[in-house]
Amino acid sequence: MYVTPNFKSKKEMKAAVVAGQRVEVFSPGPFPAPTNGETSIEGPHFPKPHTWYARVRVENGLVVKVLS
Repeated sequence: MYVTPNFKSKKEMKAAVVAGQRVEVFSPGPFPAPTNGETSIEGPHFPKPHTWYARVRVENGLVVKVLS
């Protein structure tokens, strides 16, 4: 799973979530992204190499909390 916007670091994503910015979860492949619950995120997006990973809580398709 990925998030949009395409953050360069986990720290940037976490700051955006804490600030209340809209951070959406999506799946580039054939498997749908969860709209509620917990999931793992990686970034930045392909084709750049993934340099960070996070576990997040999702509500209505939006990241509401970074768990780890």
